[in-house]
Amino acid sequence: MDAAFTEEQHDIRRTLRELLLKRCGPDQVKAAVRTPPGYDERLWRQLAAQLGLPGLALPAAYGGVGCGPTELALACEETGRAVLPSPLIATAALAAPLILALGSERQRSELMPALAAGELTGTLAVPGGQLATALALTGPNDGDWAGGGRAGGMQARVQDGTWRLYGEAGQVLNGHTADVLVVAAHTGGFARGRTLLFLVRATAPGPAAGPDTGRTGGPGVPGLLRTRQTVLDETRPQARLELREVPAELLGGGYGDGDGDRSAVAAALAATGVTAAAALAAEAVGAADAALARTVAHVREREQFGRPIGSFQAVQHRLADLYVMLQAARSAAYYAAWSAGSGRSGGEGTSAPYGTAEPGVGALALAQALETLRAVAAEAVQLHGGIGFTWEHEAHLYFKRAACDELLLGPAHRLRARAAEEAGLCTGGAGEAGGIGELGEGRGAGGGRELGGGSRGADGSRVASAGGAAPASAGVDGAPPGARVPEAVEV
Repeated sequence: MDAAFTEEQHDIRRTLRELLLKRCGPDQVKAAVRTPPGYDERLWRQLAAQLGLPGLALPAAYGGVGCGPTELALACEETGRAVLPSPLIATAALAAPLILALGSERQRSELMPALAAGELTGTLAVPGGQLATALALTGPNDGDWAGGGRAGGMQARVQDGTWRLYGEAGQVLNGHTADVLVVAAHTGGFARGRTLLFLVRATAPGPAAGPDTGRTGGPGVPGLLRTRQTVLDETRPQARLELREVPAELLGGGYGDGDGDRSAVAAALAATGVTAAAALAAEAVGAADAALARTVAHVREREQFGRPIGSFQAVQHRLADLYVMLQAARSAAYYAAWSAGSGRSGGEGTSAPYGTAEPGVGALALAQALETLRAVAAEAVQLHGGIGFTWEHEAHLYFKRAACDELLLGPAHRLRARAAEEAGLCTGGAGEAGGIGELGEGRGAGGGRELGGGSRGADGSRVASAGGAAPASAGVDGAPPGARVPEAVEV
C-alpha cells in the first residue's frame, strides 16, 4: 500500500475545498436544507459540471471520471468538512455502484451517463430501516430483511409480464427527490423467497405535489408516493416511499428465477457496503476535523480568568485526545477506501469495478469514524460554553450529523462486532441483536467467556503468566464444568 496521495488526488481535494469554502458556509447550509429538495441544486450542478463529482468513481466508458473509492472518499471528506447537503452518497455510493454491478447493458447505458453527469440522482430504498443490514455492515445480508412476505416489507410480483412493487420503505436517503430508485423487494413467496433489486424510474414532482405537504409523486409513476421525513439532521434528507403496485424492472433484466440472482444481489450489496462505508467514514472524518478546528480557534480567543481558555492544561489534554482519535479515524477511512478499490481490474467497461476488500474493513472504519465524530462534536459543544448549547450555533451541525449517522448506520458496537465476525475473530453471535463482539476470547464448557493471556495446568486450572496478565483461553474443552470466568470487554 502506497500511503502517499497522487497529484491528481491532491487536486481533487484542493479544488473541492476551495469551491465549498466559497459556496457552502454554515448560513448557506442552513438555507439550503430548508428548500424543498433539501440541498442547493445549483451548487450540485456546478459540482457535477466542473468536478464530475457524481461520476468520480464510475468508469469512463459510462461517462464517469474513471477514478475509484479513494478519490470518492477524499471528496466525501471535503463535503463532510462543509456538512454539504447533497445527493452524493445516495447517488455515487449507493445507487450507481449497484446499477453498474447488476444492471444489464441497456440499463447501464441509459442511466449511468446521466447519473455520472449529475443530470439524474439515485438512491437505494430498503424497507424497515434495514440499510446497514442490507449492506452487510451490521450483520449478514442473506436473510429476509426486505420483508420475507410479512407486512411492513416490500413485495414484488409479476403481473401481465411486468414487475409490480407493493410496500413502503422509510429512511431513504434523498428519496423524495431521487430520479432513479433502486428498490430492494422480496419475491417468490415463502417457498422460494429471495430478495432482489428493482429499478423504479421516478420523475419530477407531479401537478398534485405541494411544497406544504412535503409529498411528491410523479406523473409517469402511478402508485408512487414520496414524503420527506422530519429528521434531526436536516443536511441528510430522508424520505418515506409508499409503493402501490408500482411498475418496475428487475435490475439486470429477466425474472430472477435462479439462486444465482439472489447470491449476486447479496454480493453486490456487500461490495457496495464497503465502498459506502469508506465514503461515509471519510465524510465523518471531515466533519470531525472541521469541528475540531473551529473549537481550537475558539479556545484560543475565548478568555477566562485573564487568559485564553486554550492555555489551560485540562483543555489542552481534551483537545489532544480528540486529535489522536481523529487521526486514527482518518487512517482507518483511508485504508478502507484503498482496500475497497485495491482489486480494481482497470477495464473501462467492466461491470465489477472493484475487487474484494479486506473482511470487515468498511464496518470497522465506519465505527471508528462515527465514534470520533460523536466525541468531537460533544466536546465542541462543551468547549464553546454557553453559546455552544444554542441550536443556532454551527457546532450543532456536526452534533446532529454524528447522532443521525449512527442511528442510520450503527450503532458502532454492532459495526465492530460485524467486522470481527467477517474477519473470523469471534466465535459467534456478532451479528445478533445487541452486537456483542467476542474479539480475542474463548468459551469455557460452561458457556462463560474468557479473555487474556497465560496457560492452563495439567488439571485444567488457569495459571497466570509471569507478567501477571490474565490467563489465556484454552478453548472450548479447556475450562472445567461450572468454572467461573471473567466476562469479555465489549468491542
